[in-house]
Amino acid sequence: MDIEKIQQLIQLLKEHQLTEIELSQDNAHVRISQQITMHTSVIPPPTYIADISNVSHQSVTPPLDSSRQHIVRSPMVGTVYLAPNPNAQIFVTEGQTVNVGDVLCIVEAMKTMNQIEADKNGIVRACLVENATPVEFDQPLFIIE
Repeated sequence: MDIEKIQQLIQLLKEHQLTEIELSQDNAHVRISQQITMHTSVIPPPTYIADISNVSHQSVTPPLDSSRQHIVRSPMVGTVYLAPNPNAQIFVTEGQTVNVGDVLCIVEAMKTMNQIEADKNGIVRACLVENATPVEFDQPLFIIE
């Protein structure tokens, strides 16, 4: 395996924010890994309103009660999808009541679509990820209260 192929693997690793890539070809075997630090916040980003002249009132979301909140985490590394397909509505919205077993999102890993289900009854207080973005193992996805 030549150095050019190894550099291409490193570039793929960086472009797709992968933590590890491995390739075997003929009698050569290469494994490249990197540590990615992801900063996640339990508090969702603020929502901005572009034109507030037509808004009669703004709803205020009550602060999260950390003693009652439950964090749903990603069970694997992959790409998160908040809807079953690009033309469909998202599975859940903030403020929606969910029951155990309700699908919250899908994490695609190695071309396999894995449904992530609510493991607690409650209200979805926050979605902590954006659609079609990479997620790491144990990364917080939703807060259910």
